[in-house]
Amino acid sequence: MTTLPQSAAAEILPEFATLSSPSAFLERQLGPLVRGAELRRYEEWFSRHGQPISDAVDRARTPWLRMFDTSGRRVDEICYPPEYWTMLHEGYRAGVIWRAFEEQSLLPSFELIYVTSFFDPGLSCPYTVSLSTALPLEKYAEAALKERFLAPMLRRDGSVWQGATWMTEIKGGSDLGANVETVARRDGDRWLLTGDKYFASNAGTDLAVVAARPEGAAHNVRGLALFALPRLRGDRALNYTIRRLKDKIATRSVPTGEVELRNSHAWLLGPAEAGIYLILEVLNVSRVANSVGSVGVAQRALADAMDFARERVAFGKPVLDHPLLRRQFEERWRTLGDAFSLAWEAVELLNEVWRERVPYSERYHLFRLVAHLAKYWTAEFAAQTAKWCMEVHGGLGTLEEYRVERWLREAMILAIWEGTSHRQILDGLEVMERKRASELLFDRLAGYAPSAELAGMRARVEALLVLPADEREAEVEPLFGDLAAFTARTLTRKRLR
Repeated sequence: MTTLPQSAAAEILPEFATLSSPSAFLERQLGPLVRGAELRRYEEWFSRHGQPISDAVDRARTPWLRMFDTSGRRVDEICYPPEYWTMLHEGYRAGVIWRAFEEQSLLPSFELIYVTSFFDPGLSCPYTVSLSTALPLEKYAEAALKERFLAPMLRRDGSVWQGATWMTEIKGGSDLGANVETVARRDGDRWLLTGDKYFASNAGTDLAVVAARPEGAAHNVRGLALFALPRLRGDRALNYTIRRLKDKIATRSVPTGEVELRNSHAWLLGPAEAGIYLILEVLNVSRVANSVGSVGVAQRALADAMDFARERVAFGKPVLDHPLLRRQFEERWRTLGDAFSLAWEAVELLNEVWRERVPYSERYHLFRLVAHLAKYWTAEFAAQTAKWCMEVHGGLGTLEEYRVERWLREAMILAIWEGTSHRQILDGLEVMERKRASELLFDRLAGYAPSAELAGMRARVEALLVLPADEREAEVEPLFGDLAAFTARTLTRKRLR
């Protein structure tokens, strides 16, 4: 590739000055950050040290599961190279969990998750599920349980405990009421859980929050409860075992496996009858993080494509200087800002309402709708952006050495994690139907959207909601996508004021 000294590319580079830096992009979107210096240090560490480790982990694919030690004792050790643990613990030391509690705000956690996702979207998963484990512990666990389980999760060194959220079983993850067959049996002040979790991310974790059905409970979502389940029992024996690790196309920085629970010791979180609400609270935290991670990987794909397009010469000039490609970059840059606005609105609303309990406020239902819109739209945007960035590279984009094929693989998983796009649409429709969350959203956007556009979107939602149930579900997707894009654009206008 040849670099030409002066070109139209140079004229537009100032507009994209923050594209190659996630912390600079955050400050462009949010203004000066209280923790800006810490974020920049974390980014610098990852750029110099973490990225090569991340690349090696991705190339190595699924880690080895060492099931037994030399004496034949079951240990279920996940064998990444030692450098992986260095990379993983860097985020915990930076405060992806402990800062949320010390600073009484979730914003620091999501800032770190954003920077992490720029370099390794898979690595943001252990941080996300650890946060999704710590939050219900802080909110619902009794003092003794917090001391036993939450305190180790707030450590700032290599002894920090990790968390996980295990809901999905062999029949699938969306219909939890029908598909969760793990049974919980009371045993004094604890419970014994027996069942199999089929898609357990962060396998090998120190503590998981697990969906299970107490004996005799209804065989629907109302019969589910949420339990805290440690890796080790009081006698240091394994409390769960790992049947195998999954081979995945991406997110190889988080081990995902099949977990067996056999009379595994666990403790109930919150009232059993409210279990489904706790489970959904956990999932919604992860959905918000998934939205943030989707924007992060989209930024990274665009940054890599920009670097390539500035230097790749075709027909006598850098490909970035060709008007069509230049216009496409500009459009995707603007949409990146919209995607961030939508994802960060979900973060800020979550930060306001995460301590709420049933019955929830209207603000919480607004958060739910925004979270579903954000998860749906940002994941789709990340996948389409990564695909386009591969096309910018041409045939070279299919080669692993250019990384852009990795960003496409990572983005494809983000569209499925924590509920597929279909699930987000249907859950979003439900909160619009039952809680009139769309009205709350339009009230929030009033004054920032053009009045005619706002009125038109409101009319479309109202028309959809009066349709018969089957027709309403069949017709919802185009409207849901348009509502997400409209909300994202409007939130960008709000941020720019």
